[in-house]
Amino acid sequence: MGTHNSFNLDEKFEFSGKAKTWSLIAIVIGIVAIAYGFGIGHIERTFSNLLLMGYYFACVCMAGVFFCAVQYVAQAGWSAALIRVPQAFAKVLPVAALILIVIAGAGLYFTHTVVDEEGRSVVVPYLYKIWAAHGVTDPKSEAYDAIIAGKSSFLNIPFFFGRLIVFLGVYSIFGYLLAKYSNNEDQLGGMFNYNKSFKMACIFLVIFGFTTPIFAFDTIMSLEARWFSTMFGWYNFAAMWVSGLAIITLVLILLRQKGYFTFITENHIHSLAQLIFGFSVFWTYVWFAQFLLIYYANLPEEAVYFYRRWEPEFKPWFWLNIIINFACPILLLMARDYKRMIPRVKYVCILLICGHWLDYYMMIMPGTVGGEGRSFGVEEIGIALGFAGLFTFLMLTALSKFKSTIPKNHPFIEESLHHHI
Repeated sequence: MGTHNSFNLDEKFEFSGKAKTWSLIAIVIGIVAIAYGFGIGHIERTFSNLLLMGYYFACVCMAGVFFCAVQYVAQAGWSAALIRVPQAFAKVLPVAALILIVIAGAGLYFTHTVVDEEGRSVVVPYLYKIWAAHGVTDPKSEAYDAIIAGKSSFLNIPFFFGRLIVFLGVYSIFGYLLAKYSNNEDQLGGMFNYNKSFKMACIFLVIFGFTTPIFAFDTIMSLEARWFSTMFGWYNFAAMWVSGLAIITLVLILLRQKGYFTFITENHIHSLAQLIFGFSVFWTYVWFAQFLLIYYANLPEEAVYFYRRWEPEFKPWFWLNIIINFACPILLLMARDYKRMIPRVKYVCILLICGHWLDYYMMIMPGTVGGEGRSFGVEEIGIALGFAGLFTFLMLTALSKFKSTIPKNHPFIEESLHHHI
């Protein structure tokens, strides 16, 4: 068995070459796709795709903070050697948060006139048009909606932005602190910074557990503000956590192929694959429980959510969502040996990253552009590529700022380097 000294404790990641070039090309493609969408008049569709990818981007970075916090609170040893990757995600969160806030703000600020179901002309924003439309809370207005007016103490623009800024700001601060303490630990050694990380992680998990459902309610569920589900927050949490785990695992595998993180073995990948498998099942449980409760209750105000997603334009994607995000992990990762096959795990991660993009697509598009706007074209593909490039560029830049890829003074680093299951 190897020892601590068998590895290069000063291994530093250098962000250069094809990875940097392709990430910049992808960013340019994304900018062109956004300009194209606005230029040809697909403004609502472009805003919807920006919200989709802004939310996905923020959730992946939040998953990085959550991963670090869970490992500290659990006092897990196996993950110490790979903690730099989720820490890099956490360091990108402030940028992702700012982008999401700007997208939501622009979507609320810019308005257009539409004809509602009763033939009236109504001025609505491009995002959150149900609760942020002009006059929906004014009893004297023709656009007055009693249901939305009853929710206006919670669904109003100042309070909405206040919550969004506070939640994302708090998550970003904790992500910054966890990365900072880990850096200090490398320089100073001892248990002082690890103990601070443990305390911050405990506080973060309490805050995150109470606020992440509200974050999902605000950002995504309020797009269809007449509908609600108390399970929607946990459904979004499951999607965030699985997609975050898949991206963490994929990044580690790709970097390992490039000669970095050579101390990461099939045992570490196995542990990550177990988490991906288990929480894919949890995602399916929450998805089906939400569906089943609404189905057998047969309440019109709740069933409308799934009715929209069973329209011909969306129904194939409704079922494909389940196939990719549930059937694929079950069939491809259930056996122990499958979780140790690194090429197999890599392709499952890619499938799940695409699958949860489709999951977010199904959450957002039926309530914004509707069936007539359903399409996979330049806006969907280009904006997704642009955000993927932006995330890659920022995350790998953050990773390159660490003095070493191994947290060499982490108290559990020896256990992690010799992790075996």
